[in-house]
Amino acid sequence: MRDDYGLSIWGNQNFIIKDDNILINHKNKPSILEITKNIREKGYKGPILFRFPHLIKKQIDLLFNEFKRASIEFNYKGEFKAVFPLKVNQFPNFVNEIVDISKEYNYGLEAGSKAELIIAMAKTPLSAPITVNGFKDKEMISLCFIAAKAGHDITVTIEGLNELETILEVNREFNSSFGDNITPKIGMRIRMHSSGVGAWAKSGGYSSKFGLTSTELLEACDRLEAQGLIDRFSMIHFHIGSQMEEISPLKKALREAGNIYADLKKRGASNLSAINIGGGLAVEYSQVQKNETMNYSIKEFANDVIYLMQEIAKNKGVKEPDIYTESGRFIAAHHSVLVAPVLELFSQEYNEKSLRLKKNNPPLIEELYDLYTSINSYNAREYLHDAIDHLDSLLTLFDLGYIDLEDRSNTEILVNLIIKKAIELLSKEDNDELKKLQNKIQEKYLVNFSMFQSMPDFWGLGQSFPIMPISHLSKKPTQAASIWDITCDSDGEIAYNPKAPLKLHDINVQKEEYFLAFFLTGAYQEVLGMKHNLFTHPTEVVVKFNENGDYYFDSILEAQNLIDILDDIDYDIGALDKRLKMLIEESSLIEKEQKEILLGKLYLYLSENSYLKTIQAYEV
Repeated sequence: MRDDYGLSIWGNQNFIIKDDNILINHKNKPSILEITKNIREKGYKGPILFRFPHLIKKQIDLLFNEFKRASIEFNYKGEFKAVFPLKVNQFPNFVNEIVDISKEYNYGLEAGSKAELIIAMAKTPLSAPITVNGFKDKEMISLCFIAAKAGHDITVTIEGLNELETILEVNREFNSSFGDNITPKIGMRIRMHSSGVGAWAKSGGYSSKFGLTSTELLEACDRLEAQGLIDRFSMIHFHIGSQMEEISPLKKALREAGNIYADLKKRGASNLSAINIGGGLAVEYSQVQKNETMNYSIKEFANDVIYLMQEIAKNKGVKEPDIYTESGRFIAAHHSVLVAPVLELFSQEYNEKSLRLKKNNPPLIEELYDLYTSINSYNAREYLHDAIDHLDSLLTLFDLGYIDLEDRSNTEILVNLIIKKAIELLSKEDNDELKKLQNKIQEKYLVNFSMFQSMPDFWGLGQSFPIMPISHLSKKPTQAASIWDITCDSDGEIAYNPKAPLKLHDINVQKEEYFLAFFLTGAYQEVLGMKHNLFTHPTEVVVKFNENGDYYFDSILEAQNLIDILDDIDYDIGALDKRLKMLIEESSLIEKEQKEILLGKLYLYLSENSYLKTIQAYEV
């Protein structure tokens, strides 16, 4: 029986399994294996990050269409607008695509730093909004005024009263220099009483890093009124946390923010017209039915936002606000898939061919061999217990010096073979003993990628990501698997988890390629990824589809080579090159005719990236 790896839970109908392969559920439905082999035939090895822009558009369409539906259903008068928070993914191959495919919605960008603001100013259409959050200095606020002068619909969110004073200072300087009112729209971030749940709950609540208290809100309005700028105050903003897995905290926050909005309007903020509900719209990462984390749908999310804002506006007698969202994970996570080859299975030495049986073996090893050759479904449990008992006895005998290293090797191989066979024969049974044994004999798959570079949230937060092979899917996977990356760090492992078991196939990677795919990696992972052991961002490929439904590679950005990596961390490349060349040319240990060959190999390898290659890939 095949394993669908929880595709129906996390897949969002973006992928389907057919026969041996997982397919892209779009246009002509190519397999990920076909796409992977195609790009590898072009010479790109190691891990490959595939981007699928049609999946970005699918999420944007879904977000806007659900809010449009809810607005029509409830006869809501306010507009719905959205911006993408650049902190989620600033990479150009992503940003260029999201700007291009979202023009029909006037989908904007959110910036939280000067560099992100420059991206937003350069990439956002003048008809689409820009919001600017986070702490700001005079220079950053001045950039916002420049954007406003250039015609951008930009809102500067105040995070503290000192920022407001800086805005007032920059406003005086710019209007004095340019002679007209070019003040951008002003928003105020609320320090909410409400907060979310989970790893990012601290984004909300009174202990939040950002936002104004009620007292500070009133003070800010008074200062704007005194400076004649209350008409520029157009938005209040809140955010209760990323990956909001439960809907109830949002409902509480909406009521809180809605009442603040209504009271501020009644106090004279007549141009206040929008509530920015921040991000937090969640993505389902679980591969196990009982471990699902989200308790709501995008439909319920949109309905609750529209209904509650309308209810509060009606009860308070104020205009229904425009609604802004800054959902980033929801938009970006699905669009990228990391595919990496398995380099080695570390327990494959436990096979019958590796046995070194002697003419005269210790009696317990002879018994182990008899157990292995005669085990069946009737005696599997008994023989399993006997094998484990023999293992303890034989290891004790080795420690005492009564058996040698070959005997110990035969013991380990035979016991592992018996356990594997017993688990297979008893696979229909569901008990703790078998689960513990599976954990004990799990296969270690060495995969050509860096956990720290490509999935830092797993290492730092324990965030799971869907993982599955891209081939052999018609066959039942039998190996309880843990995954090792190629970094020189013991933390670079996805350990086997009995509560969310990952089973993979028993493959001889010397005879056939076996690839694993890591899904939902499009949000945060790339920009948070670190160059641990100097493994850099993998080669990225943008995959698009033409009018005939065929896929093609629109953009390929190869992983950095060794020289560029070292240059990035400020090594003197010229000095390194000179030193390496001198080591070979001036060595008395290397014959003259060999020096040119070695230099050629050296410069060939310096032009490659850090990821490992198969032996075949090194053939010249």
